[in-house]
Amino acid sequence: MSVWRQRWLERFYDRSKGFVDGTAEFHALVHHAIPPGGRILEIGAGLTNETSIFLASRGEVWGLDPDPDVMTNTALARAFVLEGREFPLEDASFDAAVSNYVVEHVDDPEMHFREVRRVLRPGGAYVFRAPNRWHYVAIISSMTPHAVHKLVANRARALGPDAHDPYPTHYRLNTRGRVRRFAEKAGLHLEELRMIEKEPMYGLMARPLFLAFMAYERVVNSSPAFEGLRANLLVVLRRG
Repeated sequence: MSVWRQRWLERFYDRSKGFVDGTAEFHALVHHAIPPGGRILEIGAGLTNETSIFLASRGEVWGLDPDPDVMTNTALARAFVLEGREFPLEDASFDAAVSNYVVEHVDDPEMHFREVRRVLRPGGAYVFRAPNRWHYVAIISSMTPHAVHKLVANRARALGPDAHDPYPTHYRLNTRGRVRRFAEKAGLHLEELRMIEKEPMYGLMARPLFLAFMAYERVVNSSPAFEGLRANLLVVLRRG
């Protein structure tokens, strides 16, 4: 990350002054919703990453992903490649499930939630973070072809050349209404749903863009009335 990007993030989103980034808030939600010591399924685990490592500190983590790269994730006790829509896992075999920026890639939301419920034990939680369909990033993403995402997305977030290309997105589970509706259909209880807007990582392409996106962040965080325009959903669903 360039000097100006690091300096501006530290200036406007200073953790020493109490700022909590999105990943830290997501992990805190997982910590609150999932008791330690159980077996956790990370859906969309991918390569070794911050969330996989965090989950491994909470319990035994199994990973599931359509990308064979999941087999190299060193934080996982076991890893599986997803082929199709049905999870290659036994009924009621997990105490919890977690996904981080995954449900936007799901093309059959009802099937996804039903499979999550099937593999959860009674009382088990599904905790996930996902983009809000009505945030400007998702709106722009849905209006542009995937080839453009591959050219622009990683650069806009100032990710390095080794970062994985973005996956195709569908946004069929990425509103509060759709989460509630499909959870109910699948027999999952909505325990918590909050909307958050954090540092404008997509503005790191250029200083004017960062300032514009930061102004947006300040506005949507100024009042609960703007909650529906915030960037991410943090959700806890629970099997009865």
